Amino acid sequence: MESLAEEKLSSILSADALGAAFKAQSELFERFISMARSPDEPAVVNLMLRKTVDISIALTGADHGSLILLDSDGAVTDSIMSSGDISPRLRTELIGSAFKKGLAGWVRRHRRIALVDDTQTDDRWLTFPDEPYRARSALALPIITGEVLLGILTLKHSEPCHFTREIVELMRVTATQVAMVLENACLFSNLNNSLRSLGKANQKIEAYSRALDRELEKCRQIQMNFLPRQLPELPGWEMEEFFFPARRVSGDFYDAFMLPGGYMGFVIGDVCDKGVGSALFMALFRSLIRIFSGQTHLCKHLCESFMAASPQKSGDTGIPRQTVGSGQTNPLIAVALTNDYISQNNDMCMFATLFFGVLDPASGRLVYINGGHEALSVIDQKGVRERLLPTGPAVGTLPEAKFAYKEVRLLPGDMLFACTDGVIDALSPDAERFSQKRLFSILSQPVAGALELTQKIATSLFAHIGMAPQEDDITMLTLQHKRPIRSG
Repeated sequence: MESLAEEKLSSILSADALGAAFKAQSELFERFISMARSPDEPAVVNLMLRKTVDISIALTGADHGSLILLDSDGAVTDSIMSSGDISPRLRTELIGSAFKKGLAGWVRRHRRIALVDDTQTDDRWLTFPDEPYRARSALALPIITGEVLLGILTLKHSEPCHFTREIVELMRVTATQVAMVLENACLFSNLNNSLRSLGKANQKIEAYSRALDRELEKCRQIQMNFLPRQLPELPGWEMEEFFFPARRVSGDFYDAFMLPGGYMGFVIGDVCDKGVGSALFMALFRSLIRIFSGQTHLCKHLCESFMAASPQKSGDTGIPRQTVGSGQTNPLIAVALTNDYISQNNDMCMFATLFFGVLDPASGRLVYINGGHEALSVIDQKGVRERLLPTGPAVGTLPEAKFAYKEVRLLPGDMLFACTDGVIDALSPDAERFSQKRLFSILSQPVAGALELTQKIATSLFAHIGMAPQEDDITMLTLQHKRPIRSG
């Protein structure tokens, strides 16, 4: 029996057999293409298995058939039997036993066609007491593409010697085409599954993105609420701001507020890094400066220590030391208190450069701390008269860091210009920095007031940036003394 299956099957098929093989192959391909085009066919592989068995039965005149599909490791991934009255449990048992010990197992091991003329005399055939039909002849074929065994097709008939040499040769030729169709069906099914998974993942990503977008918008709105809606209006003074974040939320901040005694406090700062983390710390820095600058009466000993740690020669500013009262210097302790709070409760190593000044509007005297921030420029009719350099480190870097205060006097017509490093570091499309030199050139040009200066710098800056991406937040604050100083 086995010798027939081991012979080289090289006989010439009849014209009718070739026509039947071609028709079967065409039907398989057409069926596959129609399923591939239809979005309503979810189980492509299972349908192709059944169609392959049905066409093979019709082509050979078999009574029953089964097809086992294998993965690259040789394990069963799917199977189908032509008989519809078999329970899933029995089908699994029959196919599993045949795959391990029976005819299908022999084909899997040898990767050759197996022909059984009579099941009663061929020991490769297993008989089960509860099988739903009796087979007397069988034909099993390996479905191979390249070196990969895709599956095993088994056909059965109730009469001995049903599968002739011509049928065997016909199925050998057809098996190659069946392999191609099944391979494509598997690829298509895997692609469909991947696309469905990708679609579901994409839907989740889009939903998450929308939720994140809403949260970022809330964060932006909250952050904007931390910035002053309206700057203090002081007789004889003009203050202008410009705020343009690189992202939806910003690490830059500015603030201006009135203090006891008629003084005005104003601050400009830049938290390290960008994004939501910086925005959260921006809110924290801004809030702490406001709180501590108004509650320094609660820390009298710190204020006294701060005053003692900030000796200043009158020659530094031309202002006698005693003319600046504690009411104007005390709020500056907010910088040291903020530094200690941030540095001792900061696992993320966040810090900020900031300038905090307290202005006496009546005299034009300004006391300030510059915590590692870009130097501010005092501008008169001749250009930049003085630069307010750092008087201490960035805020939040070192616990108990020392911050000295200094004084400067803004005369009538003088302007004070402050900005974050997003101005001078702004890049053009050719990666050229805006630079301190360009900024000084603009600051040296005559302008009518704080608004014109701010607009002039912004116009020049964005002309420089052009189509280049904005790398950093841009913040500017300009203060102008417009009226004569009151005497006495």
